[in-house]
Order: sequence, then C-alpha cells, then structure tokens
Amino acid sequence: MPEIEYRIPQQRRLVTELPGPRSAALTERRRNAVGAGVASSVPVYAADVDGGIVLDVDGNALIDLGSGIAVTSVGASDPVVVKAIQDQAAHFTHTCFMVTPYEGYIAVAERLAELTPGDHAKRTVLFNSGAEAVENAVKIARVATGRRTVVVFDHAYHGRTNLTMAMTAKNKPYKEGFGPFAADVHRVPASYPFREGLAHDGTPISGAQAAQRAIEQIDKQVGAHNVAAIVIEPIQGEGGFIVPAEGFLPALVDWAKANDIVFVADEVQTGLARTGAWFASDAEGIVPDLVTIAKGVAGGMPLAAVTGRADLIDAVHGGGLGGTYGGNPVACAAALATLDRMAELDLCGRARQIEQIAVPRLQALADEVEVIGEVRGRGAMLAVELVHPGTRDPNPEAAAAIAARALAEGVILLTCGTYGNVIRLLPPLVISDDLLVDGLDVLADAVRATAGVLVGATQ
Repeated sequence: MPEIEYRIPQQRRLVTELPGPRSAALTERRRNAVGAGVASSVPVYAADVDGGIVLDVDGNALIDLGSGIAVTSVGASDPVVVKAIQDQAAHFTHTCFMVTPYEGYIAVAERLAELTPGDHAKRTVLFNSGAEAVENAVKIARVATGRRTVVVFDHAYHGRTNLTMAMTAKNKPYKEGFGPFAADVHRVPASYPFREGLAHDGTPISGAQAAQRAIEQIDKQVGAHNVAAIVIEPIQGEGGFIVPAEGFLPALVDWAKANDIVFVADEVQTGLARTGAWFASDAEGIVPDLVTIAKGVAGGMPLAAVTGRADLIDAVHGGGLGGTYGGNPVACAAALATLDRMAELDLCGRARQIEQIAVPRLQALADEVEVIGEVRGRGAMLAVELVHPGTRDPNPEAAAAIAARALAEGVILLTCGTYGNVIRLLPPLVISDDLLVDGLDVLADAVRATAGVLVGATQ
C-alpha cells in the first residue's frame, strides 16, 4: 500500500480515564436530548478521526478496530474524499435524481456495474442505507418473478425496517417489541461450521450437505415455485462473522438458478474490499443476480445500492423505485472518490495483508487460552468466538469483559453474534501495521486477563 500522510499521529495515547470528563458531560446532555433506544458501544465522544485513530473530546487517542461498523474503510477523513465532498457541495447538495438528474448518479452506477461479480448486463438503483437496499432488492425480485416468498437464513442480519427486521434472525435488540412483521419471509438453517453437528457417517457437515438441508426445508415448507428470492450474506455479519463451509453458497446459487429464484447477495458489510476482494462473492466463486451495497461505498456518507441483472431491475415499472435522497449528489461524489482511493491504495490487497498479520497472532492466542473457541473471517473482517473453557457453550460475558478491558486501554472493539459472544475486528483498511499490532496486543492482554478471571472463578 502506498504511504499515507495522516493528520493525526497514529499512536494510542490516554490522557484521562475513559470516559473522560468531557465525554461524561456529553453523556449527561445526551440523556436529556437523545432517545434512550439509541445505544452506543463505547462511552467516549469523537472529536476527530483519521486513519486508525479516534481522537475523543478529552484528547485521548484510541485505536479504531471497528470503522463505524465497516464503513470508514478508506479512513474517516481521507483528503481525496473530503475534497470531492467539498467540491460537490459548493455546486449543489440536492436536486433529487427523480426530479432533476445529474451525472454523478450515473457514474456511480457505471462503476458498480464494473466492480460487482459477473459480466452480464447490469443496472443500479441508489438508496440511503443497507436496509433500504435489501428491501428494494426484495421488491425487484417480487416484481420480476411474480412470486412473494423470501427465504433468509439463521443468524442473518439485514436491517431495521419492518421487512428487514422480519428477515433478521436475532430478536433482541433488533426486533423486540416491534412486531407484527412483514409476511412471506421464511427462515432456513445456515452453514455455521463451528456449531454444526456431524453427518450420519461421523464427518463434519460439508457445505453441500448444509445447502441440501436448507433446500429440502424450502421444498417441503414453501415450495420452490413460490420463492421470489434467496437473500444471504456471503459472510454473515451481525450473526457472528460466520464463514460458510466451502460449497454452501455455490450449491444454493445453482439451485436458485434451476428454479428461477433470484439470488441476492447482501454485501452491505462484506463488500468493497473488506474481505480482500471487491466483493466476498468473488472468493466464493458465485455470481449473484442482485447485490446489495452500502457501508464502505462512500467513505462515511449515506449511500446504498442494488446492482444486478438488467432484466430483473428493468422489470420494475417507472417510478416504482427511488426516494427523495437516494443517490444524493454529495454522497455520489464521495463514492466515486472512495472507489478511486480503494483502487489506488489497493485496499483489497491491504485487507489480505491485515489478515496475514492478525490471524496468526489470534490463532496463537487461541492455542494459549481455552476461552477462544474459534478464530475466523477473511481479509479485514475477522472474529474471535468466545466459549466457556472446555466447551463450545457461548460466553457473552467474556466478550463483554474483553471489549471493556480493551477500551480502558484505548482500543475500540465491537462485539456481535447471535449469542453475543463474538469479538469482531473491522479496522480501517488504511490502518498502519504498527497501530494494528498495538491494537492486537491490547486485545491479547484483555483476553488473557479475562481468561485468568474466568479460570479463577471456576477453581
């Protein structure tokens, strides 16, 4: 990766306990102004962000291993992206593409057609968020097929709208109390190698076997002829960074194609260099009919997309897709600059380098302590699943304790997983090696300290 000039020194530095006094004061103001339903992972407030550092309002420099949930892949203030935003804002911030269109929207659609898997004719529609993209992919599939049922998977996360909540597996905090949910959504088992049982012959369940299990359930409980779309994350995100067994996704794609079912790859979190390729589907050797895109596409500006087969997307009547802010011109300018930077800096290659640095260290740690059940992931989308020592029982308490210990030392970590027992690593792809290693060292110390407490508590 070419050398990057950072505005903020790329070093962890603590000048107060966390949270510091200014962050604590902001928390008090927040209680009287912000709805209690909005939660934050860490109790510190950002003042500036650059590269792999979050500078808080008290002057603490924290290592960012979350990237705003895989959004700031090129950094939160890349100068090329910032200039593109400034230049576009100086001309116009909005006209609504459905009223007075502009070139930036078209240019983003052209770029996404080039980058997404497959060489077939493609179209793109732009939206504001990943949930909007997923919901509109379902709308497209239903119109194009004339069918209604959507098939999703255990451990899935697809968003917080009514339809995408129905598609999301985990109840709390995403669905609790918000029903009734949209109908015609059917859930089937996913491939979760760490938590799979064994096949009848005593061998691990293969990807093909896991796919056949899902297909048989669809056939029996829904009927393939009733299915409009299969929607799946190539690597499940909020569910625990679950990498399916080899062969699982290709088998589903083949079955969907044979039954005229639209296969939708939800690449909101996995897309745009995060897993070491432009899209995680590339590594799986699959070509989805539709791809949903958001998070890292616009350097932190709100933008999302559905890109896919022209015949499917063009099946929707004029005016059937869109939204007031979808494809906002400033967000489009940010996206074009972000995609340029990803290519210029070879962030796909950088994600693979991050994996090469992090995974051996994490695996060595797993060999040292029994609280780590598995290290998994791809590129710069990596995870550590925590278990109770000597078992595979989920250990969410350990995950929470490790994240808290790391934060106290100045490292921002995120947790996830259906069972709340997974530490996920999503560093900015522009993070320096030194900063990444420092963050991993803090994580390792937090794991060892937590494991020691757990061992002591069981003796």
